[in-house]
Amino acid sequence: MRDAALLLTSCVVVFLLLSFSRAARQGQDIRCGACRALVDEMEWAISQVDPKKMIQTGSFRINPDGSQSIREIPLARSEGNLLELMESVCERMEDYGERTDPSTNRKSYIRVKSRTGEAMDFSEATLDSRVTSSLKFACETIAEHHEDEIIEFFAHETDNVKDKLCSKRTDLCDHALNIPHDEL
Repeated sequence: MRDAALLLTSCVVVFLLLSFSRAARQGQDIRCGACRALVDEMEWAISQVDPKKMIQTGSFRINPDGSQSIREIPLARSEGNLLELMESVCERMEDYGERTDPSTNRKSYIRVKSRTGEAMDFSEATLDSRVTSSLKFACETIAEHHEDEIIEFFAHETDNVKDKLCSKRTDLCDHALNIPHDEL
């Protein structure tokens, strides 16, 4: 009888440990997916701003020599524009669905609603309101906690922002090297 109780207790402990590790991995998958989707949406929104539009930044004070230290930068990558884009970027998480990789059983999040209205392939993704609300919450949390890093990356970096921000800077994606790199 005592051996049966010990065996049952061991099985329960193993089951709980597996459940907790699965929940932790799902949490990491959704945070990673939200970060990657946030970067995709920010890059798309930046690409929609006219590249010819410029904004003056710097000090408008006159230096002792009579000059001003003003410089022009593209409006699309200005701090003010990036902050404005971040205000609404997480609203677009409702356009994403969940996809499970059959070989690793890890979840990723892909756009299921087209920005232009053209038809998209939904065969690989599942649409679930719980998933989209979790993705939106994760996006809002990332945007709040990592606002300075996001602004810094989009103001200065243009290459491979997804991996640099989501993996190296914020550690939200520890498995990012295994995620396919898509293009806009």
